[in-house]
Amino acid sequence: MWPFPAFASAAIALVVDRFIGYPKEVQDAIGHPVQWIGWLIAKLDGHLNTPAASQSEARIRGALALVILLAACFIPSLIAAKVLGWLWGGWIAEGLVASAFIAQKSMRDHVRAVHKGLDSSLPDGRRAVSQIVGRDPAPLDESGVARAALESLAENTSDGIVAPALWYVLLGLPGLVLYKAINTADSMIGHKSEKYLHFGWAAARLDDLVNLPASRLTGLLFCGAAGWWNAQKTKAVFTTMRRDASSHVSPNAGWPEAALAAGLGIRLGGPRSYDGRMVDLPWMGDGRQHLSRHDIRAGLKLYRRVLWQLLALVVIGAILTST
Repeated sequence: MWPFPAFASAAIALVVDRFIGYPKEVQDAIGHPVQWIGWLIAKLDGHLNTPAASQSEARIRGALALVILLAACFIPSLIAAKVLGWLWGGWIAEGLVASAFIAQKSMRDHVRAVHKGLDSSLPDGRRAVSQIVGRDPAPLDESGVARAALESLAENTSDGIVAPALWYVLLGLPGLVLYKAINTADSMIGHKSEKYLHFGWAAARLDDLVNLPASRLTGLLFCGAAGWWNAQKTKAVFTTMRRDASSHVSPNAGWPEAALAAGLGIRLGGPRSYDGRMVDLPWMGDGRQHLSRHDIRAGLKLYRRVLWQLLALVVIGAILTST
């Protein structure tokens, strides 16, 4: 019996999610846990987010919605963790449950679909990238589609993979589920639109906070993946990451994006369109500005290395805590 089985369970979760993913049969039968979380967020949004509310009232209502959401996720996840903890080999079952909250395979498949789409035609590439980014894909050329896909890959490696694994190791199944609830709430109501600017304020700020450690760790993993036993290149990528990460509007997304840009010798960031409005963002990286679908393939190669490094860290943690 592992004295601290979270590392062992996390290793199982990472392996199962990466090579098997969430079974389609289960998805069709009962849906996905993140869909259940999204359903509750939508209900809370509909009941508590009123246009007539003042700025302060909207923030209070949004904070209340977040508290209800977290309580609704924490209680069943804690019960599940306790029940599984009583069972012989329960840490294995918990790892299988935890795998549903990590997105290695789905992220790879979505980004690979963009590469495949661009191989076919630019409109197909735009349609594929629209599934993973919030910007308007219509004005994007091949370079813009590739850049959007790579930025999504970098950011979601942190939000969808490293952060869930980290919080699971630190706080067990309840910590993993709470993180996923916060992150899903941010993606649904943490926008700076008129409707959610104040109502989603608490969700957005809490998401920024809980992603601080994972975003830095993900950046370091991309540095290691870019160097891959080449200490000089790893150091160069690290230097660029430290220089450019803070230029991103997000306190977290810039770390993995800047590291990926430096690792591939390209530029990420720059101007883009959201809801028909151009946003002028700074560039990250010193490399090529014009990208192609081949850069997506190169990005996926670094992504695979990041996943191997993450699994290695978790396995090492499991070994160290078993002695």
